[in-house]
Parts: sequence; structure tokens; C-alpha cells
Amino acid sequence: MPHPSVVVEIGGPYVAAARWAGKGGHLEGVAVESLPAGAVMPSPVEANVTQPDAVRSALRKVLSKVAPGGAPVALLVPDPVVRVFILPFDTLPRRASDALPLLRWRLKKSVPFDVDETVVSWMRQAGRDGGLEVVTAVARQPIVREYESLIEALGARAGVVMSSTLAALPLLEERGATLLVRLCGKILTTVVVRGANLCVYRSTEVRSDAAALEPQTMLDEVFPAVAYYQDSWDETIDRARLSGFGDREALFGTALGDEMKIPVGPMTEAEGSRGLEGPAKDLVPHGLDALAGWMMNGKS
Repeated sequence: MPHPSVVVEIGGPYVAAARWAGKGGHLEGVAVESLPAGAVMPSPVEANVTQPDAVRSALRKVLSKVAPGGAPVALLVPDPVVRVFILPFDTLPRRASDALPLLRWRLKKSVPFDVDETVVSWMRQAGRDGGLEVVTAVARQPIVREYESLIEALGARAGVVMSSTLAALPLLEERGATLLVRLCGKILTTVVVRGANLCVYRSTEVRSDAAALEPQTMLDEVFPAVAYYQDSWDETIDRARLSGFGDREALFGTALGDEMKIPVGPMTEAEGSRGLEGPAKDLVPHGLDALAGWMMNGKS
């Protein structure tokens, strides 16, 4: 996978950009601009960018501070844009031209859009029983083009497109099973990783953002993912990490810890986050964990 040193995130409430000095390198610059309410309405099906002029204006400001030369960028989009599936296979052809039709056929009944107009990416991993699993990310091409065209209008181009939570995953622990509960605006994404394996990925829209969200609403969304992991892997989760809950993080952490009886902490306490240095470490508590995680995606 290409690894541009500049990463741009277009979230529901904001746009942000960071520039890194090489793989696993030093944070050279970061900029954040808020967006008007409703400027970006994340959806896997419908048009997302309802106020393109406002989004381009915010992007122009952050790129002028971080990447004035129009360098290739990694483009991080809201989680609902990219649907993620963990598919079991007996075998999968190594050639992309042979594997892609098979993946689209498997996805046909699982996505609410025509699979023939999609962008599909995938990676292999070993399942619990040693069998083949394929982590597959799929998005409607017209929606991806919405986001790509925003930065292209400013002289940049996307070398990689990824959902923000997928970009943040390298910050998590590499030992045992970790539950990540990540809130961005009204989008709540629940992930379970075990070592290098992605075991569960679930993203839904809740009724309110962190300021008004009830802990029980969060728990109701998280429990199906936890139950699925425990049934599939026949083991419990070791810890949980929270991101995006702002000054109400302790309230949600207490609720989750009391229900699951596991240690719960902020994303800043995750193994990868603790390894960040200098200004890069400050990205995580400010909700910019995806920008930091993208840098770590390039370490391998």
C-alpha cells in the first residue's frame, strides 16, 4: 500500500491534516478546521458532501498549513462510507483480477448498493481455526469520488483512501483482545482486534453526539459486537479503549467497565499511543487518533 507522508481526514464535524517525516517519523505539521453543521452527512449510499464550498474552504486552510505543495495524500473518510466485512474462504485466488469478481459476488447480498459500482480492497488473515479470512473494505465509487474531488480541486490527489477508524487501529495493543469504541460526531464504531487480526467491525449512527449521548445507548450498540466475538473465538475481551467521548469519557468508561468487568481506558493509554513521541502524542487526546494511526500504518 502506498504511504503518503501527508494525511487528510474529512470527518462529519471537521477536516484535519498532518504531515509526517517518513514512515514512523516525526510530526512536522498539523492543522484542524471545523465544518458547519451538516456540511458532511456520512452515508454509504447517498451523497455525503452537502456543502462542498464550505468543505473545500476548510480543506484549503489545512492544506496550506500542512502541504502547500499539493503532495499526494492519504485520504481518511467517515466510517459509514466504507463497509468492512470479515469473510471466510476456503481459498481465494492470488491474482487480483480473479479475486475481485469472487469478492463482489460474496458481497452482493450484504451491501445496500450495486456491487458493480464499488471500490473494493482486501487483505488476508488467519481465522481462529487457522482457516483463511479476508478482511474486505467496500465503498460506492461515486461517494469516494465526492471526497477525492474535494482535494483534487485544490491541486492534491489521494494516493490512498481509508476509513478513519481503520487508520487508527495500529494504535491498539498487539497482545490479547482489545475492544475499541470510537465516536466521531454521531457515528459510533465498535471494533475488536486480537493481535494482528481484525475480528469484529461494526459502525452505526446514533441519535446524538458525545455531549448528549446516553451511556446505555453506547452499551446497546457495543454488546452485539462483544457477544459475536465471544461466541466466535470462545474467549473474553481483555481490555477496552474509548475515543471521541470528550469530557464525558470517564462516564462512558465507567459504564462499559461495570458491565463488562474489564479494564477500560482512553485511546491515549493504548500501547501504540504510548509509543508516540512529542507533538504526535497530543493528537490522540484531541480526537485525531486516525492521523497518528496512519503514520503507524507505514511502519511495516
